[in-house]
Amino acid sequence: MSNKPFFYQDPFPLKKDDTEYYLLTSEHVSVAEFEGQEILKVAPEALTLLARQAFHDASFMLRPAHQQQVADILRDPQASENDKYVALQFLRNSDIAAKGVLPTCQDTGTAIIVGKKGQRVWTGGGDEAALARGVYNTYIEDNLRYSQNAALDMYKEVNTGTNLPAQIDLYSVDGDEYKFLCIAKGGGSANKTYLYQETKALLTPGKLKNYLVDKMRTLGTAACPPYHIAFCHWRHLGGSEPEDR
Repeated sequence: MSNKPFFYQDPFPLKKDDTEYYLLTSEHVSVAEFEGQEILKVAPEALTLLARQAFHDASFMLRPAHQQQVADILRDPQASENDKYVALQFLRNSDIAAKGVLPTCQDTGTAIIVGKKGQRVWTGGGDEAALARGVYNTYIEDNLRYSQNAALDMYKEVNTGTNLPAQIDLYSVDGDEYKFLCIAKGGGSANKTYLYQETKALLTPGKLKNYLVDKMRTLGTAACPPYHIAFCHWRHLGGSEPEDR
């Protein structure tokens, strides 16, 4: 029998969030008291408004830190003329998209929302529906492509015409905050996703690095730039079950 003491830890701890946020509205939220504790009450309208704005911003704007990295290429002495040309086109594209008419990319993606709801946050239920309406409003009201198909039977499918359904995953956590991660996942990332099953012999720093670089070169340029590359490891590399990723 093990004598190790019980210890619980969030399996996916994140470092400090340095994201710059802005106030969308102070409406649709209030504070009440229940059994001596303050409760944050959030109306469905707040969730709809938040989802609508999140996917609008994701479709038409990129964060300043990302834009700065692209701009730095123009002053990088090691950058080629082609590098600088491509970086300049990125910035010009972002300038056009920021006007809110033409999105950054025509592949406006599958709407994915991951929410972590504190136990002292009350909404009255129906969170998924309220968030989905926000996604619906974005794609209906903005100039965004509808990318979702629904199966009619084993062989036929039809575009839903609203970009729904969205993937919405909500989790219960401690505290009095309701946090959201909103992602517009384009199809290019799925087209460039690969699964490789290897042996333990690969798990040395030198072999693994060369292996990853070699696989990275196979990505090519078919998906929309700029790329953000991620390596997801399964259990034999210390990772989690696929369902948790």
